[in-house]
Amino acid sequence: MATAVKNTPKTAAAGMQAGSGLPGKSGGFSIEFGPSKKDILNFTNQLAVMVRAGISLQDALESIGTQIQKRKFRVIILDLKNRIEAGESFSQALGQHPEVFSNLYINMVAAAEISGSLSSMLQQLVEYLDQEADTRSQVISAMVYPIIIGVMAVTCVTFLLTFVLPRFLVVFSGKEHLLPTPTKLIMAASGGLRNYWFIVFPAIGGLIMAFWYFTSRTDVGKAWWDRTKLRIPLLKNLCRSLYITRSMHTMGVLTNAGVPILDTISITAHITGNVLYETMWKGVHEAVRQGKKIAASLGSYNLMPGNVVQMLQSGEESGTMGEVLKDISEFYARELKTTIKTVTSMIEPLMIVVMGVLVGFIAMSIILPIFKMSSVASGK
Repeated sequence: MATAVKNTPKTAAAGMQAGSGLPGKSGGFSIEFGPSKKDILNFTNQLAVMVRAGISLQDALESIGTQIQKRKFRVIILDLKNRIEAGESFSQALGQHPEVFSNLYINMVAAAEISGSLSSMLQQLVEYLDQEADTRSQVISAMVYPIIIGVMAVTCVTFLLTFVLPRFLVVFSGKEHLLPTPTKLIMAASGGLRNYWFIVFPAIGGLIMAFWYFTSRTDVGKAWWDRTKLRIPLLKNLCRSLYITRSMHTMGVLTNAGVPILDTISITAHITGNVLYETMWKGVHEAVRQGKKIAASLGSYNLMPGNVVQMLQSGEESGTMGEVLKDISEFYARELKTTIKTVTSMIEPLMIVVMGVLVGFIAMSIILPIFKMSSVASGK
């Protein structure tokens, strides 16, 4: 495992100069972000190829580092090379940059150093990171269409309330007592939006920001949102498949890499992306530390399907846990793809219906008073 190593003044100075976004020697000013997940994947892929080709780790890191465009990432890669030359192991050097390289990454490299299989382990890391990127891309793609439809619906309704509806409401001026309730509601909404837009739009933006902050920056909000995601009809199957796939895939990769089971469970707990699943895996970690089996510990929770628990129990009893975890992760990866397609296909007509109802309600609010006035006029 990685041990703590203090940053030297030389390294710190290099990091400040090259990666801080402050004016450098050229006198310019630029703001740079740290490496993305795609950057980490590309780096690992290049490193795996070069190590497999017989190039020493130091030379490979230096070659890759000089080609990286992002200064922050380039400084980190060259710092890894300098630390290895100073006598640290690769995993120890990686451990000095936990904001870039995850515990899973570091532990797999540490296991490879013990077994002497760095090249194959790097390739496994590439496959793991690639599958994670693919899963993340699928989930994002599934959310793009509903977001677009939602934005279009809000834009359409806002346009009707602020520009189209006022032209028709002039006809009803002085006849408010004859208007049906839907029309009165629409008139009030239109008037409020046109007269107080400078309050309405900032208020909506503030509510969105407050919701984001509450659900992503506070422990109570995170726990509430994670529980809610597992209760919403369309979303719960997608989220459950995602968390199970991520957990089983991570455990399978780490187990097959030779990482100790307690470290494997601990890392799995931190990558699930859901507070409830994280709490479950932490409870399993404590139970296994006390000598209990993984399957028996998972059985006390309701977050894992019964067939998954049974397969894990079979893997523990037969000593083929790594293979069982791989089979489960592959099955749920396929299940996740199917779930995403199903959810997307159900969301599309649902959003169209919602949009149609909104526009239809506005149209009805305009047409109803016309019919009502006509009937009153004909009755006279």
